[in-house]
This record gives sequence, structure tokens and C-alpha cells, in this order.
Amino acid sequence: MALEQLNELVQRCWDVVQDDGFKPEDYELFLSAGQACIEQGEGEKLLDIVKDEKNTAIVRSMGWNLLGPLVQVLLKKEEKSLPHCLAILTHILEVCSAKELLVGLLEQVEEARIDAIADTICLLLTPLQTVLLKLGRKKASSVGMALSTLLTQISRLPVPYTEEQEEEDAHGLCRCCTALLGFVGPFVEEVERDLADASGPDDELRAELLKFCMKSMGEPLLQAQLKNVLETHENSPLRHFAVEIMGILSRIGESLPDLVFRHLLKKKEELGFLEEDARYPKESLACLAYLLFVQHISMEKFPATFSPVFVLHCNMEHINLFLSKTEESRLLKGLDLYEKSLVRVEDNSLPVDLLELKVFFSVPQNLVKVMTLCPIQHLRTKGLAVFQLSIDKFDMEAKYKFFKCMLKTSNHAGVEGYIIKNIRNQIDFALKPGNGNPWFLGTHLLPLLRLVLCLPQGPETDLLQGLDRVMESLNLLRYLLIRDKEWENETGIWTELYKIEDYYLKPLRVGLNMSKAHYEAELKSTKENRKIKAKESKATSPVCNVTVGNETLPNMTPEMQIQVLNSALCTFDLIESVLVRIEEIVEVKA
Repeated sequence: MALEQLNELVQRCWDVVQDDGFKPEDYELFLSAGQACIEQGEGEKLLDIVKDEKNTAIVRSMGWNLLGPLVQVLLKKEEKSLPHCLAILTHILEVCSAKELLVGLLEQVEEARIDAIADTICLLLTPLQTVLLKLGRKKASSVGMALSTLLTQISRLPVPYTEEQEEEDAHGLCRCCTALLGFVGPFVEEVERDLADASGPDDELRAELLKFCMKSMGEPLLQAQLKNVLETHENSPLRHFAVEIMGILSRIGESLPDLVFRHLLKKKEELGFLEEDARYPKESLACLAYLLFVQHISMEKFPATFSPVFVLHCNMEHINLFLSKTEESRLLKGLDLYEKSLVRVEDNSLPVDLLELKVFFSVPQNLVKVMTLCPIQHLRTKGLAVFQLSIDKFDMEAKYKFFKCMLKTSNHAGVEGYIIKNIRNQIDFALKPGNGNPWFLGTHLLPLLRLVLCLPQGPETDLLQGLDRVMESLNLLRYLLIRDKEWENETGIWTELYKIEDYYLKPLRVGLNMSKAHYEAELKSTKENRKIKAKESKATSPVCNVTVGNETLPNMTPEMQIQVLNSALCTFDLIESVLVRIEEIVEVKA
């Protein structure tokens, strides 16, 4: 039936071919009849009609409408229909208008179901390439439209997280990336040839390829968990994709140093090109820096003349961008890039002038958020290691000012305790013979000690919440009183001691006594309530609520409450043991 309708339509259309007077209903009938022929297994006969020279004009005008039905049948890969449908598609690509074919093919890519994206893209890349090459020198915008559509669809596919997932490639992302490199190859070669000619390249095509590379850096490479070439198998498709994208950038005339350092060495925008942020997205440039300095991809093309301090300075913007995000892939890339940038820098060499740059303040703040708020354990652990590495690279004056800044701004007892431990290490180093250091001795040290030895809310300070800071502060004070002899007084602690007693030790003693009394009373009350409740009911019922971070936790039984209160009292005993030792030292010295 469908074949008969198609033959009738063809006969009727012969009379209007010369005038190109096809009506909308002719197109609809051609599509419905052709689709029915394809679906009913009449592909061989349809091929005869399509290839008949008498029907060339009709096929040229209407043939591209068959792309949809052909693609659906080809995706099913039925052996009986496959050869005829492929032949029909090949003939349509030869006869029909390149612009109409381009629109039709991209429609098929855009309309693909999520579970068929990879198969659709791999099926249509060769036809798309054929169509685009037919457009000649005027294809730049069409190439850009095709690449943008393809990458948008590829970005919908989940990115493999492990090597096993990458090998399995269940969703076809790796397959698409590999096929995409073959698709873009001829266009890269064209720009490469033009660059070698005196006439210069096609700037529009080069701009579209640059957009493709930058967008690929964002998706999928920004999410990809790439491993070092020594840690992964040689055939990693995603790593191969990253290597090729970096190679394309160089082949189309983009300078890797200019890209990495673009935010510091911005060039004047060239006429006819896209706006700066559209041409060079910040996340894409950050990913490029990661591929270069962490994965060492294309590192052989990067000049070795830049100093490690300059490279660190330039990478800080990329690092800050990564660490300001919450996704694991971005955070890990930021930590890795920071670590690799720091490792090349000599210890105790970063000058204090760098701290005047905003980014050298922003990065530690974001790093603290990773260390304290990130729910992923290995990122918190790595964050702490990189944080310490960054401290090690500053010179003494920079360390001093960095510690002061972090004590004032971190607002986290654990971080403040860690900073205080570092201050103690610096003082210990300075007190050793031959290591004289004015920043952690004498008059410079005292203002830092006043920041360390303080209670933000006086006696009412929450000692449990601030435990890490309180314990490290007391341990530092005890260390100074034991290590620095009063007749030497290199740190100035002995001239400051009477003030420390007034503004720190006495308020701490009052606050400690208040806290212990409060918790002991709560413990006694809870035990008495438990006895009363036990008499009233054999079953233990919840009797109290606990609030943490403005969120109410599930009700606690009396036994749980008693355990928490006892734990708090043990903590207060721990604080008191150090405080008593300090008081004894002060009394003996006095």
C-alpha cells in the first residue's frame, strides 16, 4: 500500500518538477509513504525508486525528509533492512541539499533518547562530516553548530568514575569522544594547512574549533577522573581524548602559556571574535591548567623558562575557581593543581608581598571550607595536607602574617588549633641555636600570642566547641614557660605573663569552673529523673532533645544523655589538667 502511494506521488510530481511546485501535502505524503516502506521492509524497492534517475529532482527536494525513518531503522541494526537503508542514506547524502541535510541530521541528534544518544551520534558523525565538507569554505558556522549540538548531547551522558566504568563504557561516552576526534580531524587539518600558508587561516573556522576545545574542557573533561599515565592503562579513552584536545589547541595556533596565564596577560580582543568569556571560559582554562601541570599532557610544548613562583601565581585563579565549587571532580582537580604548583616551589621562599594579592587570601579560605565542610573524607584529608604544604612554602614574615590572618578569619576551632600548632613549631625552630628569627621571637611574637591566648566570649566561651583551639593554646603556653628560661626571655613570654594571667588564665579558670558546675548539675538531675521514670514505667522513654547547628537531633534516652554529660566532664578534666600544670609552673617560677 505504501509503495503504491509512493509510486503515485512520484508519477504526479513529474509534472511539477520543472516548476518546483511541490505542495506541503506532497512532502507529507512522501514522508509517510517512504517511512511506511522502510518500516515494512520494502527498503529494496524504495532504493530502486530513490536511485532512478528520473526521480532525481524529486529526491533532491524531498529526500532529506527520510532521514528520521532511516535513522530509526539503522539504530535497530536489523540485518535484513540494514544494507538497503544504508544505500538509501548514502544516495540521499549525494543528491540532497547540504544545508537541508545538515538541519535534518542535527535534528536526529537533538531528538535522540538518552539511551540512544551514543548510538545515534556514532551513526551520524560520518554523514555529518560528509555534508559539512560539501559546503566548502563557507562551512565555519555550520561546523560550529554541529559541534555544539554534538557536545551538548554528549554532556548528557554520565562520565565514568572508575577505570572499570571507563572500560565498560555502559553509556557510550568514551565511544562518542573517540568518534568525535575522527569527525573533527579534517577541519583541524584545514586550519593547520592554512596556518602554514602565507594567506593565513580561516579565522571563523579556527574560532569554532577553539570553542569546541574549550567546551570539551568543560564537558566531559572537567568531570573526568583522569589518572596519571603511569597509574592507568595506556588505552584510556578519556585520557586519549584530553591529549588530542590539547594537541588540537596547538595545531590551530593557540599558545598554551597564553591560555594558562590569560587572566594575568590578557590580550586586546581581536575584531570579529567572540567575547572574552565566551571564547575562553574560566572553568575550561582551569581544566587546561590541570591537564598541563597535573596530568603533564602537552607539557613538552610548554616553555621551561617560567619560574615556579610565577606558575603558582598564575595557577591560583584556576585553583580558587576549582575550590569554590562543591563537586568532587572539581575539588579534587583544585587540590591536585595546588599541590603540584606548590611542590615545585622551594620551602620558605614565597615572599610576603604575595599575601597582598586577593587570590592568596581567597584560596586558603576556600581550602578551609573543603577541610571542614566537605562530606568526602579523602578530600578533607588531602585538603589538610595541601594546607600544610602551602604554609611550608611561605617565608617567615609571610608565615607570621598568614597565621594572624587565619586566626582572625577562619572561625573554626579545629583550623585555629592547627594554626596554633604551626606557630609552636615556628617558635621551636626559632629558639634553636643559629636559627634566630625576629618574627617568632620577642616583640613581633607577642601580638601573635595575644591572638592565640584569648577567649572570644570571656568566661562564657563554649569550651567544648572551642576545644581544639583551647587545648593547643594551653599546650603552646606550657611549652613556652618550660622551654624559654625566664632569664633569657627570648620570646618575651615572661614580661607578658602577668597580662596573660589577667586576660586569659583567670577567665579560663572561671569559665571552666562554671562549665563543670553546670554539667555536674545536669548529670545529677538526669540521674535523679531516670530513677523517677524507672519507677513510673519499666520502659525507658526519651526525655530530652539535643540541638546541633540549629538542627534538632532525635530524642536521647537518659542513658545516652548521661554518656554525653560524662564525656563533657572528661573533656573539662583534660583542659583542667593542662591549666593546673601551667599554674604550677607560674607559681614555682614566681
